[in-house]
Amino acid sequence: MNDMSRLAAPSAAFLDGLRELLGPKGAQDPEPEDPRLSEPRDRWRGSAAMIVRPASTEETAEVVRRCAEAGVAITPYSGGTGLVGGQLRPETPGGAPGLLLSTDRMNRVRLSAPEDDAVVVEAGVTLSGAQEAAEKAGRLFPLSIASEGTARIGGVLSTNAGGLAVLRYGMARDLVLGVEAVLPDGSIHHGLKLLRKNNTGYDLRHLLIGAEGTLGVITAAALRLYPRPAEWATAFCAVPSPDAALELLHLVRERMGETVSAFELIHKTGIDFLAEHVPDARHPLDPVPEWSVLTEAASGAGSEMQARLEAALEAGFEAGLIEDAAVAQSEAQRAAFWQVRESIPEANRKVGAVSNHDVSAPMSKVADFIRAAGPAIEAAAPGTRINCFGHLGDGNLHYNVYPAPGRPKEDYDNLRPEIKRIVHDLIDAHGGSFSAEHGIGRLKVAELARYGDPAKLAAMRAIKAALDPRGIMNPGALFG
Repeated sequence: MNDMSRLAAPSAAFLDGLRELLGPKGAQDPEPEDPRLSEPRDRWRGSAAMIVRPASTEETAEVVRRCAEAGVAITPYSGGTGLVGGQLRPETPGGAPGLLLSTDRMNRVRLSAPEDDAVVVEAGVTLSGAQEAAEKAGRLFPLSIASEGTARIGGVLSTNAGGLAVLRYGMARDLVLGVEAVLPDGSIHHGLKLLRKNNTGYDLRHLLIGAEGTLGVITAAALRLYPRPAEWATAFCAVPSPDAALELLHLVRERMGETVSAFELIHKTGIDFLAEHVPDARHPLDPVPEWSVLTEAASGAGSEMQARLEAALEAGFEAGLIEDAAVAQSEAQRAAFWQVRESIPEANRKVGAVSNHDVSAPMSKVADFIRAAGPAIEAAAPGTRINCFGHLGDGNLHYNVYPAPGRPKEDYDNLRPEIKRIVHDLIDAHGGSFSAEHGIGRLKVAELARYGDPAKLAAMRAIKAALDPRGIMNPGALFG
């Protein structure tokens, strides 16, 4: 799918037509330093002949229809928080510039339906905005990621975002009842029914979620809501090893069932980075353990979450799975506990990574991977530091490598490909995935080709060719 010869540069008349259709707010000429043409890690810049901001599904459909007829490329743009470059298209020698299509003006809550445990929001609504809409309806939309104040629903679904509560509620695709989308020919898929059961052939919802804008533009979604918990119980525990952490997870879930919504594994390196760069985020245990877990359970009124979690942790002490623990005694303490976990990415950015990895493995293989990866990284890049943390409850690790103290990350530029290959080969050998929740974008195209199942890749290309024969939707993403 890397043949860009079918794409055409938009003519002056084509762009003038879009200006007439969308008006000055909806059709903008990009400035050289437009932030919408950059990505969070500043690895590359995007390019666009025009930035279009349709205000409705119908306007989006007309833009896509015109691009399909003219062979003009479209890069869908949501909140711009993606970390694999799926939201921008770098300029290439001889390449035809296309449009960047932002969903930010499609930002309405169309329907609040608490009786159906659902809310319908447009693609430009931020994730925090969707959470607020659920709260106003007396419900919970449980998807939570670090960038939720900026990330927009269209991008959240297009990348099938994960986050902190996957253990209990699942990935983004598990929280969607239906989607509305503009397909690559400009037709509109009207799929916003509030149904839990709807067996009527291929489910385009799941095809579009996770497609990273290569099969169309998601313009709205019907989101699944849940009861709002009335009681929480949150604890930080020192554990002797990742193996013990997994045993503790199973023990806690056996005692507390599906009320367990988070189980985060954290290595001491991340806490050391916090002490240096985000000192307000303090680990509640002293001394700081080599490995710790942050766990939380929540349920309705009268569920005695605190007492039940404390009893489960006591069993963990007796089984030798916990060395020390702190249980939050107030909402302020609970917030302080979560500040530790949620501030780790901020501290990581200030340290500056040599190589970042968003990987997953079967839960039973997580500890084996950690044991194998550390020595392999040390042999390839002596003195580097590993910050391993993530969502143990769903097997997702952020396994990031940092320079030795006092050395800049640039010193390791020549080693980055080898480090990445070591990590990805090992996670693949342990039955895992090199992309747990961030997607493929443009950064991991070669990795998908290397590790992807050939039959799946062939099917993906066939679907892409059938729905988008001219290849106008986000060219370069997923397939290169």
